[in-house]
Amino acid sequence: MDKPVIILGLESSCDETACAITKDGALLCNVISSQIEVHRKFGGVMPEIASRLHLENVVCVIDEALQQAGIKMDDVTAIAVTRGPGLIGALHVGLQAAKTLALIYNKPLIPVHHLTGHIYANEFVKPLHFPSLAVVVSGGNTELVYMKNHLDFEIIGETRDDAVGESFDKVARVLGLPYPGGVEIDKLAKVGKHSYKLPTPMHDGTLNFSYSGLKTAVINLVHKLEQNGEKVVVEDMAKSFQDVAIGMIIERVKKATELYEIKQIVLAGGVSANSYLRSEITKEFENTEIEVIIPPIWCTTDNAAMIAKVGEYLYRDKVFASLDLGVDPSWRIEDFKKF
Repeated sequence: MDKPVIILGLESSCDETACAITKDGALLCNVISSQIEVHRKFGGVMPEIASRLHLENVVCVIDEALQQAGIKMDDVTAIAVTRGPGLIGALHVGLQAAKTLALIYNKPLIPVHHLTGHIYANEFVKPLHFPSLAVVVSGGNTELVYMKNHLDFEIIGETRDDAVGESFDKVARVLGLPYPGGVEIDKLAKVGKHSYKLPTPMHDGTLNFSYSGLKTAVINLVHKLEQNGEKVVVEDMAKSFQDVAIGMIIERVKKATELYEIKQIVLAGGVSANSYLRSEITKEFENTEIEVIIPPIWCTTDNAAMIAKVGEYLYRDKVFASLDLGVDPSWRIEDFKKF
């Protein structure tokens, strides 16, 4: 009988140090050490602190994952690791750990694009069906990715400035809300009213996004109201902002389905945890032939299970890297095999 394919995945692109192990597609363990409580006091991720905490935690999460999975490194078939995009110092920690293990135990090294991980996290719910549209929304990225088949990525729309998640965090900060801001805005928007008029940028007929103008409009409006001695109704501002920010995504996804043949839509990235986005995109396509896949909440934040999942497909295609591999903080998803 063929030996089982066991993939050890490592993730350290931002503020979670994670290790997961899969065996023939089944998830054996998914260990995550989160830094959120540390960064919350600064109102956002501090890159240098993130790198130092990854250094402290990476060996621990690997040991814990092996223990939970009940396997030894000798049993592992290949090592998959996030190469980018992300914070350069944070990425280095995970990659150096992966390269060290690959060298010591003579295992293939598989570089994984972080956003492909978020897309393939949906396979923990249902298999991907093609052609599909991945709606990638996170703190650092906002992209519409068209997939004709497995590991076939074409960016058909992307932000020209700020990412949607970044805008959520910056708007939350000006409203005096704690980090991570997206969670707080989502919570307050449920009890607020859309009472503030905000612009909807980027009316150029493309599938691209722009969040800089919306974010700046909220900041300027808040400052103007405060200078005039008027109270900012935080719940209403949260609702007004979220309606516009998420509305832009829904509008462009709908347009994409008119321009491309699409059988399935998958949400991917941290902002896919947003309850309003989940409900609106489900509502938009519930009476159509297009299937909408919503990832489980545990898959929306950074984790290594998604990295191992992509690693399975890359291992099948023998996409391996040499030990002189470096990180790429700006790696584009279309170049996921170029390293």
